[in-house]
Amino acid sequence: QVQMVESGGGLVQAGGSLRLSCAASGSIFSINAMGWYRQAPGKQRELVALITSVGSTNYADSVKGRFTISRDNAKNTVYLQMNSLKPEDTAVYYCNAARPVATGWSTMYDWGQGTQVTVSS
Repeated sequence: QVQMVESGGGLVQAGGSLRLSCAASGSIFSINAMGWYRQAPGKQRELVALITSVGSTNYADSVKGRFTISRDNAKNTVYLQMNSLKPEDTAVYYCNAARPVATGWSTMYDWGQGTQVTVSS
């Protein structure tokens, strides 16, 4: 069973920074795209950033220029550096492996517990 363990969330003031980490178990890590997702209260979970197995990245428009996704295949870990945080970034953040489908990207495994990010104004 593949597991994702997210960490690094917390409470930060607007304009601040946080770095999230996601450790994935198993040998699947290096061959899959990995994505960071978030879910705010009352909203659907959304894809925030994604990095492919060869390092190509893409971002939601709302975080472009502020967030950076990276991965360390040797450590089976994916990171999300979040700068210039805004109150609207407040959400629970999750990671998951992803595979391409006709409509975009589909997650591959069960969700972990996520990590809470709260940005105060």
